Amino acid sequence: MIVVTGATGALNGATVEHLLKRMPAEQIGISVRDTAKAQHFADRGVRVRQGSYEDPAALQHSFEGAEQVLLVSSNDPHTDAVALHRVGIDAAVAASARRILYTSHQGAGADSPFHPARDHAATEQLLANSGVAWTALRNGFYAHSLGWLLGDWQQSGTITAPADGPVSWTDRADAAEAAAVILTGERAFDGPVTLSARQAVTFDDVAAQASKITGRKVERIVLDDEAWIAAKVAAGTPEAMARMTLTTFEAAREGRFAAVDPQLGELLGREPRTVADQLAADLDAA
Repeated sequence: MIVVTGATGALNGATVEHLLKRMPAEQIGISVRDTAKAQHFADRGVRVRQGSYEDPAALQHSFEGAEQVLLVSSNDPHTDAVALHRVGIDAAVAASARRILYTSHQGAGADSPFHPARDHAATEQLLANSGVAWTALRNGFYAHSLGWLLGDWQQSGTITAPADGPVSWTDRADAAEAAAVILTGERAFDGPVTLSARQAVTFDDVAAQASKITGRKVERIVLDDEAWIAAKVAAGTPEAMARMTLTTFEAAREGRFAAVDPQLGELLGREPRTVADQLAADLDAA
């Protein structure tokens, strides 16, 4: 059995949908905080059990019989993510899972300015010390994040942001599908696996692509870090949140998100979606 946590979320929920296309539902289990939100999976034969990183006993019960467990990373900036991930790893080990998979992030590193990257690196070390086979799915920076990093470029015709660096913006849906391929495949992926788009681009490149798609000039304007923080705060963003977001740009400037790898496309059997695809989708949704 494969057990997936966080299956009512966008990422691992999509992974479960892809698993259902590749294996019998009775061989899939999910561990969720609120089982009512997973009724659509239960109706299709998936085993649904309550479990959360805050409840080790329930989590271990939800992992019962699992050969593989896919742990979703915590996205709550106000919690000790590494401590929560430790609970998940310990529960999987206690449940005798043969392999633990974890949704990590491109650029995981203990010295990264981007705080989640440090959490991912620490979690990967926990996995390495667990005594169980493990796979860290180092997903590229999700392309839908561009929606809030680029600002109101569709209206203003400008991309106004701090200095950045190349990022291999990756479609979250592609990463979710690749996870299902890895979970159901015969090949063992040991340790970190980079799942990224094929090209890393800067905001200058994004502005050029946006200009091409819209048929009108989109200008890239670089703001000083503190000027950008001040503008965000003036627009209503809490300063702590703005400074957290700034670390994304700082890490990008250090090349933390520039890695590209053909692995994602090979797993999907097609070209991964691109930044241009994301921009076009954003325009269609506007």
